[in-house]
Amino acid sequence: MFYLPAYPSNQAKIVDGCSGRCRKARRRRHDRLAAGRTSLGAAGASEDGGEGGNICRSPIAEAVFRKLVTDAKVENKWRIDSAATSTYEIGNPPDYRGQTCMKKHGITMNHIARQITKEDFQTFDYILCMDESNLRDLKRKSNQVKDCKATIELLGTYDPQKQLIIEDPYYGNEKDFETVYEQCVRCCKAFLEKPH
Repeated sequence: MFYLPAYPSNQAKIVDGCSGRCRKARRRRHDRLAAGRTSLGAAGASEDGGEGGNICRSPIAEAVFRKLVTDAKVENKWRIDSAATSTYEIGNPPDYRGQTCMKKHGITMNHIARQITKEDFQTFDYILCMDESNLRDLKRKSNQVKDCKATIELLGTYDPQKQLIIEDPYYGNEKDFETVYEQCVRCCKAFLEKPH
């Protein structure tokens, strides 16, 4: 999940999540790794495209947007954060491959995974997510918040190349993290250029 909140009235958040199937698949993979039966570099495909909780796509989007607003000297007008729809990765830093990708581009990542809260829906003007599963989860959660003020949409809606979904790179490789980075740069630039 990725939040991009602006000045007192403009706030946005980036959100990402993981479904039950995704969590189970990751737990099985984690158990295999712990037992030494699979190499750490093993790659595969996520069962449903959902991210496992604010360690891959959303912290990349958060860091990219933070860099863009800093470079544009409008950081004082934005409050930026990211979170997960799930509890699976709470307390963990971003995936090391994402951190490596961001270092390569000279962007700092300072984030610890957390879950979205009721207050986020009441505080942020925008909640931007990565895929349709995240979008469904967020809309369902927002319906349970009495005074939700956030506009909830896919970050990919802003992609000039029309790549609506930002795929989870967790089971991929460094190239997949680079693709996420490139998409986030395009989308965040376009989002920032629109009137708020």
